[in-house]
Amino acid sequence: MSEAGGFITARLLNGASGGPPVDVPRDAAREAAHRELSDPAYHQHDPSLLQRAVNKFWDWIASIFDSASGATPGGPLGLVVIVVAVLALIGALWWRLGTPQRAITTGGTIFDDRPRSAADHRAAAETHATARRWNDAVQERMRAIVRSLEERALLDPRPGRTADEAAAEAGRPLPGHADRLRTAARTFDDVTYGGRTADEAAYLLLRDLDQDLERTKPALRTAAQGAAG
Repeated sequence: MSEAGGFITARLLNGASGGPPVDVPRDAAREAAHRELSDPAYHQHDPSLLQRAVNKFWDWIASIFDSASGATPGGPLGLVVIVVAVLALIGALWWRLGTPQRAITTGGTIFDDRPRSAADHRAAAETHATARRWNDAVQERMRAIVRSLEERALLDPRPGRTADEAAAEAGRPLPGHADRLRTAARTFDDVTYGGRTADEAAYLLLRDLDQDLERTKPALRTAAQGAAG
């Protein structure tokens, strides 16, 4: 019997005044024990409500771990191996794909409300690239490509044109670069509207395309047919 239980028994048998033992009915004894145990002196070292909640939480975690390890080949060690493998897979996917992305949108236009020349867009792209702001660099280089094609009369200046539309239209007079133009348009859309993050390699692809287009003569027959259409 514990010290508290012995003390309560003594109190019940001898009375509060320490007199001779008395017969106490069962219900009265239960009530007296309840009153005695309600004394704060018996609960000074009880854990707090928060501590009890924390203990219950860890007991719950332990029960889940025990259940999982019991159902896993190899017991607890096998469970640990599986958890490590899953974490490694998540890390590899995160490294390969980057931050989870939003749905890709391709309906946005290329230019903002500030009309600028191709040279202006190229200069802005190089400034962003020097500062390693690859998203901005990609956007400005794509704008430089489209504005340059407009300045060369390979595209008609048209407000509201999307990157995909510009790539499709430019691919007719420049068939040798049609695939690269579509890739550039997708990169622009991914960065501008899809929440993707560009890198140096993405920017260099657009820069090289811009430079190659400057040196490429259009297929005049195809260009004339496209303009007539």
